[in-house]
Amino acid sequence: MRLFKTRTPVRDDGLSYQESKRLARDDDPEVRAGLAERQDLRPEILYFLAEDDSAEVRCRIAANLKTPRQADLVLARDDNEAVRHHLANKIRDLLPELDADAQAQAHQYLVEVIEALAQDQATRVRQIVAEALKDVASAPSHVIQRLARDAEEVVACPVLEFSPLLSDQDLLEIIEGGNASGKLSAISRRQGVGEQVTDAIVATEDEGAIAALLENASAQIREDTLDGLLDAAMEISAWHEPLVRRPRLSRKTVRKLASFVAASLLDILEARKDLDKKTKRAVAEEVKRRLEDDEDEEDPALAGETPEQRARQLFENGELTDEALVRALNGGNRDLVRHGLALRADLPLSLIDHILSAHSAKGVTALAWKAGCTMRFASQLQLRLGSIVPSQVLNPRSGTDYPLSPEEMDWQLDFFQSLAG
Repeated sequence: MRLFKTRTPVRDDGLSYQESKRLARDDDPEVRAGLAERQDLRPEILYFLAEDDSAEVRCRIAANLKTPRQADLVLARDDNEAVRHHLANKIRDLLPELDADAQAQAHQYLVEVIEALAQDQATRVRQIVAEALKDVASAPSHVIQRLARDAEEVVACPVLEFSPLLSDQDLLEIIEGGNASGKLSAISRRQGVGEQVTDAIVATEDEGAIAALLENASAQIREDTLDGLLDAAMEISAWHEPLVRRPRLSRKTVRKLASFVAASLLDILEARKDLDKKTKRAVAEEVKRRLEDDEDEEDPALAGETPEQRARQLFENGELTDEALVRALNGGNRDLVRHGLALRADLPLSLIDHILSAHSAKGVTALAWKAGCTMRFASQLQLRLGSIVPSQVLNPRSGTDYPLSPEEMDWQLDFFQSLAG
């Protein structure tokens, strides 16, 4: 926001009405700007300055708490964006008037000012209003509804996350409207978000919003819903820690988590104070099994084993599953994953490397399909092995389906084979 420029100071001693009228018509805009800051002017002088030719004068009037609400309404429709910025910044200081037993007309003018700013063409102005009103119970309900549905996330998200004026039905309608991930995540972070809303968030299959939901200890998530998330969580590492830290986990959930989370998270799970003896014993058994696996890896018979040999051994034993590849990714063993994909897809390693180095979302997706991977795992392969930026990652369609047809994926593989020679 533009700073006020240096001005010629107006005397701080009291002004007579006649002198203030004279200064309001002074030819020097710096004099008028100085006057516009004063707190001891009659309302009609402030109103007069609200229509001054100088944008700087109008900015100062917009920022002045003594400016009458009728003048604020004029300023809310000012052509100069900086003027509207200053007025929007003043809204937070005016909010007590919404609670107070103010005169009905003055209250209505303030509501009209807020309405106008909430519809401003400048995103920054609407954002300032949204930030000011996000947790205000006395805010005009229809304005909150408008801000919550704003196309810009910086405007909608503060209201979606904090406003007490949004009902579960409002939130469900917004979710069903097909909103962007940022807005869904804002809803996921709401204090005490209810089961119906959490079910609707989960149904969107938006991984970021679901991660935010799992991180929200106050979110009410049904056990059946949590079970469904666990089935997908093995391939979505961003969900692991929030799942491990969620309050009131059932024995079934804890045992399932213990089977696939990283060792560092397994330590956190084992240290929880709210687990019963039987569940603690199950986690301890998983820790013991992991340690035994580590010892096996250090066995002299396996010490010289290459990633290719390890992948082939797993493949021949029927153990080269998506879960095994996820563990390899989590452990940083990219070479085992490369060789594993080559074995499962029955393709040469050189072609696997060519596809991965091309950073092609469609190419990696086709490779995962050929290797018999789930589409959820294909999304992780794009991010973690193909180094594809999140905005270009292909995600599951209709739940778990591949977003490309078999013909399209065969074409992708043929295309890369032709390039590889």
